Amino acid sequence: MSSNNAVSLYLDPQIRDWVLFPITLVMILVGILRHYVMVLLQTPPKSLPRAALREQRALTRSQVLRATSANSPIPPTYYKSISRHLSEAFDAGTYLKDGPPKEGDTPKMPPNPMTDPAAMDGMMSGMKTQMVMMVPQMVIMGWINFFFQGFVLIKLPFPLTLGFKSMLQRGIETTDMDVRWVSSLSWYFLNFFGLNGLYRLILGGDNSADSSRDMTASPFGAQAQAPGQAQDYSKLFKAEKDNLEFSEGIYSWVGEGVEDRILRRYGKI
Repeated sequence: MSSNNAVSLYLDPQIRDWVLFPITLVMILVGILRHYVMVLLQTPPKSLPRAALREQRALTRSQVLRATSANSPIPPTYYKSISRHLSEAFDAGTYLKDGPPKEGDTPKMPPNPMTDPAAMDGMMSGMKTQMVMMVPQMVIMGWINFFFQGFVLIKLPFPLTLGFKSMLQRGIETTDMDVRWVSSLSWYFLNFFGLNGLYRLILGGDNSADSSRDMTASPFGAQAQAPGQAQDYSKLFKAEKDNLEFSEGIYSWVGEGVEDRILRRYGKI
C-alpha cells in the first residue's frame, strides 16, 4: 500500500476467486432456487361459481358498451335495446349472485378475513411467500457478515462522490479509502438490487427471484387483502346504471351517413 494524494490498494487475486465470485454465484443460484420453490408453492386459482362469474361479466359487458358509445359500431336500435336491458337488470338486481334483493333484506357485510376460509388460504399463502423470500436473504447476510466482514472486494471503474461512501463501504470504518472501493456487505446489497435484469434474462419477466420485492411486499400477501375488500356489486350496478344513461346521451353510430362519406371520399359528390 502506498499513499501520495490517495490510497491505492492491491487486492490478492484469491479475494476475487474465493469471496467476490462465490457471493455473486450464491445470490444468483439462491434467486433461481427461490423462483422454482415459489412455483411449487403456488396454488392454482379457485374457479368462481357460475353466479359470481355472471355478476362480474355483466359489469364488464356494460363497461365495454359504454367505452364504445362514441363512434359505436352497434346500430342505434340495438345499442339502446342493450343499454336499457342492462339498466333494468342492474336496477332489479338480476345479475347479483345471491339473486335480486327482497323486501326487508339487510345489506350483507364483507366477510371477516379471520373467519373466511378463502381469506385464510390467501393469508397462509402470503406468509409462505414471505418466508421463502426473506429467510434466504437473512442467511446470506449472516454468512457474509460471519466469514467476510471487512473484506474489500472490487473497485468500480468510474468516479463517484463522497456521498456514496457509506453505501459502498458498509462494515469498513475508514475515512481515507477511495470511495470507489466496495466492501463485501455492500457488494451483497448491490447484488440484492441489481440482479433483477439477469433474472429476467434467465427466468423471464414474470419471475419470483427478484429480492427487491421484499421491500414492498405485504406481510400477508396480496391475496389476503382481496377478500377483506370484497366489492359490493349492488352499489356498483346502481352506479353503472347511471353511467349507462349518461352514455346514451353521447352515443353516436359510426355508420351514420356512411354512404355520403364514401361518395365524398371518391369524389362522386
